Amino acid sequence: MERVVQVVQVQGAAAPLGARARAVGITLPGAQSPRATSTLTRRLRWERRSRTRLVIADTAIVLAASLLVALGGLDTAAIEVAAWPVEPALAAPLATMVAWLVALAAFHSRDSAILGGGATEYRRVAHATGIAFAVLAAAALVVEWPELRLQLLLALPIGLVGLLISRWQWRRWLLARRREGEWASRTIIIGDRDEVQYVLERLGGTRDLAYRVVGAAVTGDPGDPLELDGRPVPVLTSKASLAESAERMGADTVILAAKPDADPEYLTRVSRQLEGTCAELVLFSRLTDVAGPRISFRPVDGLPLIQVRIPTFDGGRHVLKRALDIVVATCALLAIAVLAVPIAIAIRLDSPGPVLFRQQRVGRDGRTFGMLKFRTMHIDAEQQLEALRAQNEGAGPLFKLRSDPRVTRVGAVLRKYSLDELPQFWNALKGDMSVVGPRPPLPGEVTAYDGTVMRRLYLKPGITGLWQISGRSDLSWDESVRLDLRYVENWSVMQDLMIMVKTARVMVRPAGAY
Repeated sequence: MERVVQVVQVQGAAAPLGARARAVGITLPGAQSPRATSTLTRRLRWERRSRTRLVIADTAIVLAASLLVALGGLDTAAIEVAAWPVEPALAAPLATMVAWLVALAAFHSRDSAILGGGATEYRRVAHATGIAFAVLAAAALVVEWPELRLQLLLALPIGLVGLLISRWQWRRWLLARRREGEWASRTIIIGDRDEVQYVLERLGGTRDLAYRVVGAAVTGDPGDPLELDGRPVPVLTSKASLAESAERMGADTVILAAKPDADPEYLTRVSRQLEGTCAELVLFSRLTDVAGPRISFRPVDGLPLIQVRIPTFDGGRHVLKRALDIVVATCALLAIAVLAVPIAIAIRLDSPGPVLFRQQRVGRDGRTFGMLKFRTMHIDAEQQLEALRAQNEGAGPLFKLRSDPRVTRVGAVLRKYSLDELPQFWNALKGDMSVVGPRPPLPGEVTAYDGTVMRRLYLKPGITGLWQISGRSDLSWDESVRLDLRYVENWSVMQDLMIMVKTARVMVRPAGAY
């Protein structure tokens, strides 16, 4: 299950005189020890290898996309080239490659801090591609250059898909390495016990495994033993300094989990203690479930201000979301038309009743609509509900029963692979739903909502969403609500596209569907 942990990386202070001081037998405060140098070397080696591989992959993809279009159908002999130092057919892909690769570098799309980060990494790649597109489009308007227009029409979209697939494959490879304990930051968490345990719990639910916790330093009463995913976390002794502990455990990252009312000088003292260790200092923020793109830093006269963008629920982004819904829903309805007939026949042969089931759900701003699904239960399912409430396995207003006797044999198969939800693309096309959004609630659920949970209704409900790719019926009520609220306040088009891709994977490898 994916979780969000907001961290702010603080630039560590290095000791440039350390190596020269050791050469003449002098020890300076902050001078790097051999073990610290080894830690730095390991991290730098990983970052260098990562960037090199991505540069090679990006260059190959951009080169292939540009040349493929250039060589795919242009008649270079028919082009007037007298005024050009290079044939336009060759200059166009060259200009595309240069602008594209420069944009990818300028927007830090290979920054080690975002590698394997998913949406943030993909967003930077897409943003860089968009800027390259804009620059080349302006050039095509100024100069009569038909070959460049062809690059804009074909090479950039093809290349963007290739770049995103490449980053996705890289992320999968990186996650696999991190699951084996490689290429993850060896991390020490320091701070108040409650804050440290909170960070451990959130890190325990992450899938990117970027931080491998090797120890914790707790201020005040240590209380009960600390745990991460059921295993004990070593608590560092107060007799050793933080720098000594970081070196001894080979830590290259220290997460500071301080309370908001902590001593303002605490961060400065910790930063100074880490001088010469080559460890990065990361500050944990209680801005829980606020996505990175909503956060920006605005230092004013040495005051580190953090700006959090207030979410909006209308405007241009929502027009784009609606356009995406129409395109995806239309394509999906055309694609599933072949499946609809055999599914309908199977439903009718399995049990009496209609093929489609229409149920009242609550949409955006509390408006109700009839949500369509392939029928998966017997026609008297509603009448049987009261008799089954005592067996409810869910918390909150949701009714959950893993072996629900109301579900038909065909219905169980449809639910397992989420095929029963395919008719909802019609709801998305009509505008009652979105392809991606919060889970569509029943009217009875909404009556139990408090003021905070009502924010789920600020967006149209979705056919899929964070809840769909994070466990579905296995989620607790509180976790389901938290995921929906996180989506409502932080959604983006890039995140929607990622959720769609992950939904396809969940349908093939279902979990939590009943």
